[in-house]
Amino acid sequence: MEFIPAKQILSSWDSNDNWFGTNYNMNIYKGCSHGCIYCDSRSECYHIQDFDTVRAKANVIEILNSELKSKRKKGVVATGSMSDPYNPFEAQHKLTRGALELINRYNFGVSIATKSDLIARDIDILLGIKSHSPIIVKITVTAADDELCKKIEPNVAVASKRFEAVNKLSSKGIFAGVLLMPVLPFIADTDENILKIVRMAKENGARFIYPAFGVTLRQNQREHFLEKINEKLPGTAEKYIKEYGYSYECRSKRANELWQIFKEECDKANILYKMKDIIKGYKGPYEEEQLSLF
Repeated sequence: MEFIPAKQILSSWDSNDNWFGTNYNMNIYKGCSHGCIYCDSRSECYHIQDFDTVRAKANVIEILNSELKSKRKKGVVATGSMSDPYNPFEAQHKLTRGALELINRYNFGVSIATKSDLIARDIDILLGIKSHSPIIVKITVTAADDELCKKIEPNVAVASKRFEAVNKLSSKGIFAGVLLMPVLPFIADTDENILKIVRMAKENGARFIYPAFGVTLRQNQREHFLEKINEKLPGTAEKYIKEYGYSYECRSKRANELWQIFKEECDKANILYKMKDIIKGYKGPYEEEQLSLF
């Protein structure tokens, strides 16, 4: 793995109620080796060359230490938006673990998005953060079937392994759940897939599921996706071209129908699915504690 120069690790985000209520964004790695055929981070607009090659930012721990120390406003640090913080190299280099140790030391909260079951390694630090600040773990699941996972997400833990990670986290009291996105049209937008994901989420203690019934395609990412989907599932690329052309947002034709099925099953399972409820679910107890102090 190559190390690249960096001047900044943390950026202000302040999404508040828009995207999981985070305040800062952190990307330790650049690029991703999971090979997910639909990844929007491969798009031209992000200017990441050789996206499938993972590079780490040099001196990341030293830079992050300085940045967190100097922040006057505490908040929730998000990671996983552009590259997965638990890529295979993390097992050896432990840069994400080191970053979490700093987040814990300086009393910040954390919001993690990943597809890797390696996150279970860091439960000890996550529990430390939970003792003083909000924490949420979002594990992406797009297809319940492991064999389909291998086709569209070839180099990462299959769905069953990800649900095992949700179970390990939730059983320790960590607010963990599922990012159900993207739900690929013509591939994963079936009743069976959605119902099975909700069922597996319930069985493994997931607190929430946040869905998007479709996929976004733009620039070179569209070409990559169509090429790969044609290799894995012949004939599917033609359906995309016919239905969506060069549209950025490729919403499933069954989105409304799937939403109703999804909503009903989540209500039965007592699983959160609205953004405001998810944010309240993981941040609420800390806000109530602060109010009680006053």
